[in-house]
Amino acid sequence: MKLDTLDWILILSFFVIFLIIGLVVAKRSGKNTSEFFLSGRNMPWWLLGISMVATTFSADTPNLVTDIVRQNGVSGNWVWWTFLITGMLTVFVYAKLWRRSKVLTDLQFYELRYSGKEAAFLRGFRAIYLGVFFNVMIMASVCLAAIKIGGIMFGLAPWECVLYASVITVAYSSIGGLRGVIFTDFLQFIVAMIGSVWAAYYIVNMPEIGGLQNLLAHENVTDKLNFLPDFNDTKSLMVLLIIPIAVQWWSVWYPGAEPGGGGYIAQRMLSAKDEKNAIGATLLFNVAHYALRPWPWIIIALASLVLYPQLSDIGAEFPNAVLGHDLGYSAMLTNLPAGLLGLVVASLIAAFMSTISTHLNWGSSYISLDFYKRFIKPEATEKELVHIGRLSTIVLMVLAAALALLLSSALSTFEILLQIGAGTGLIFILRWFWWRVNAYSEIAGMIVSFIVALTFEFTDLGLEGHEKLIYGVAITTVSWIAVTLLTRPTNTKTLANFYNSVTPYGMGWKPFKEKAQSENISLKTTHDVFTVDLASMLLGILFVYTSLFGTGYIIYGNYTGAAILLGIAILSAILIFKLWKRK
Repeated sequence: MKLDTLDWILILSFFVIFLIIGLVVAKRSGKNTSEFFLSGRNMPWWLLGISMVATTFSADTPNLVTDIVRQNGVSGNWVWWTFLITGMLTVFVYAKLWRRSKVLTDLQFYELRYSGKEAAFLRGFRAIYLGVFFNVMIMASVCLAAIKIGGIMFGLAPWECVLYASVITVAYSSIGGLRGVIFTDFLQFIVAMIGSVWAAYYIVNMPEIGGLQNLLAHENVTDKLNFLPDFNDTKSLMVLLIIPIAVQWWSVWYPGAEPGGGGYIAQRMLSAKDEKNAIGATLLFNVAHYALRPWPWIIIALASLVLYPQLSDIGAEFPNAVLGHDLGYSAMLTNLPAGLLGLVVASLIAAFMSTISTHLNWGSSYISLDFYKRFIKPEATEKELVHIGRLSTIVLMVLAAALALLLSSALSTFEILLQIGAGTGLIFILRWFWWRVNAYSEIAGMIVSFIVALTFEFTDLGLEGHEKLIYGVAITTVSWIAVTLLTRPTNTKTLANFYNSVTPYGMGWKPFKEKAQSENISLKTTHDVFTVDLASMLLGILFVYTSLFGTGYIIYGNYTGAAILLGIAILSAILIFKLWKRK
């Protein structure tokens, strides 16, 4: 496919702008680790919230949604929509706890919450396990999307795609730090939203599609429109809805949707001015991520079923591409006219760069602060740590690009990551509420979940994907709880310091409070009301889901249903605001 001069001007302009932003903030970002990795802990909620949304608006996300819709319909998206539950739990419960901890990275939390050599080991090991292994896997899946888009839209070889897409990203990420990432995220999100909405509008009105009503009435599309799986199809209902809602959201660790917060979400919360800005940022992120963005992607995915009803139809038109249902999105974009094509390509590049830059900065913070400074050179200066962070950025990108050349599907990568994290999510929730959770709990959960995932992946046990997830969660959960009860608890002094720093609530701390009182250890009085936070969480979930499906009903032309759902959304928002004012 050939881009016109206007398209190239738009694309190159964004490259230049992003690089300029990195150069402008480079001096300030390079002052110390707080500036480089947390942008000075002085960011407002709206900028952080948009940065989180831009990060999750990666180049592979439209491909993932397209893959899901083409195979399982709109209702198939429940495999990731259910992560809203843990997202809202983070908003109203964990955001303020993370902000109070005042750690530089979420891995530093381990030596705030736990004690002994096991806590130090956990911090160091997870710095490499998450910062390198997991992080490279995630970035590789994003690079895979770049390979597929570049292969279809430009006819580029896989290695060319990852090379061209990575150079500018590494440049502004390494020199601008998190501040540069956040500022570019703001622009990238605007460009990405305009591009996806405009592309969906143009594609729907193509002569081959014939408008929105014709699309929704097409025989290839009508059975894909339901918001909920077919309740008469027990297997689909179980896989697409029941397991995600009953098990997946609390039990699975997945980057960007960690139960209890963590990763780059925690990094943004730790960068906030204060607790209120941390809460506001995560609330904006969850609303925009789940309610605002999915529909343009879904519409384009449905349209792809008209032009390319079978996977073989995509393969016939794009014989050199890495074949998969996720190619449907890129294939549809090849129909866009000059100008709009350049804007959409720029938006996809922006989405790619936003996600990669965040993961580079996040991963390098683990390597620099949680591994190098903690275990290699404790006396390292701030300048040296920033230098290590910048060097790590380059290494992580090279590893991710190399792995991307071996992957084939965004959805399969997503499922592998879910399986590796199966059963560990409950630890990240309970470690704030139950004093008995210790470092051995997390070590056991991490090791067992990884071994189970590898066993399921490379051994033919005759299990389907959802069965592997359930068994993985069960085995891992039983294992880490048993280890928790069989090992010694974190020492009293460490727990007391943690409690006084974070002031967590919950009945799970009652035995420790009694123990501390018997040893004349002073503990702060907690003022948080869990029932209010829980009510806010439930109302937040209701608000987002009714907004998401209310918008869908407008698109489907069901205005009565839309009015009811959006009315509930407005009422939920009012109640959330009233509860927030009471605190």
